[in-house]
Amino acid sequence: MEMMTTCHLNQTCGQPNSSVPPPMSNSGLAISCFTMLFGTISNLAALSILAKSRGRFCRQSKAPFLLLTVALLLADLGGHVILGSFALYLHMNHQYTMKLCDVFGTNMVFFGLCPLLFGCVMAVERCVAITKPFCRFNMITVAHVVRVVLFLSALALVLAILPLLKVGTYTIQYPCTWCFLRVTSPCFAADTYLALIFSCLGLTALTLSLFSNIMSVASLVHARMKTPNGQTNHTTRFEVMAQLVVITVVSCVCWSPFLIQILLMQLKQSPGTSAQKLIYVALRIASWNQILDPWVYILLRKTVLFRVCGQRWTLTRTYGGPILIIYKWHGSHESQTCTEKKHQQLCQTGKCQEFLAVHTQVCD
Repeated sequence: MEMMTTCHLNQTCGQPNSSVPPPMSNSGLAISCFTMLFGTISNLAALSILAKSRGRFCRQSKAPFLLLTVALLLADLGGHVILGSFALYLHMNHQYTMKLCDVFGTNMVFFGLCPLLFGCVMAVERCVAITKPFCRFNMITVAHVVRVVLFLSALALVLAILPLLKVGTYTIQYPCTWCFLRVTSPCFAADTYLALIFSCLGLTALTLSLFSNIMSVASLVHARMKTPNGQTNHTTRFEVMAQLVVITVVSCVCWSPFLIQILLMQLKQSPGTSAQKLIYVALRIASWNQILDPWVYILLRKTVLFRVCGQRWTLTRTYGGPILIIYKWHGSHESQTCTEKKHQQLCQTGKCQEFLAVHTQVCD
């Protein structure tokens, strides 16, 4: 049976020497409990909402994006449940085995990388769907998305299990409540390389997400400016883009301090308690990413946005163009356009006034 080791802060490259653990305040335990429970409930609520709206997404060829969203939320949910359980154990006991630290660190790396990689793929998928709408049906299918999700999950898993294969090491981190790669005072070159790979991979995913979202938003704005008002509607497209942009901003704000701090620590090699405290604060900020992600889907839905913005049903007609009807269906709002030819056909049959009066008319 493996001996339990008391946590200490000044670790060396050999076996850790026991020392008196730092006093743990009740506030740290309370914060960990709150983030774990609140994050779990939030992700379950978001998954429930997506399950109810899956039919609308499938009908509008948003199945790849929906699949990526589910993968992202499942990764966030797993991070809260699994990592939260390990953290609570260390909060309460302050004793650990090396095997426990290895398993904890493996999950930290895996559930840290997966949301970043999935968010990056979501941004790229939306960029292709908006900039190359006629090509995406062949380029991005559900089968392709499944393969990409499995590949990225395998990539994160391989990087996470390398320390288990003696390539790098996992160690207890300040304040003795979590385990991660040895980012301070690395013992071997592999420790530095693994930390750099983790940091650079995460920063690359964030950068690519930002670039893809900028391209998507620019394309949408350009299309909006070229299209006369009232001729087309992109409610669902803007809804998805709003969600994706907010997710990217949240990821950048939450993850950048942690990833940049790891990168700087490997380049400057600044050991000491101050560096450990900085990385701990950055981790606290990063943990909020998994809490805020589901609320993007809970709050940035058309039903919520229309209620907040106070949208009203309107009937707009442009000169020589189509008629735009905004109608309500199943608690949501959508817009449909009828061509002038359709309008003329209805008027010839004497149903023109009926057509204008019925605001829930759905046009083919």
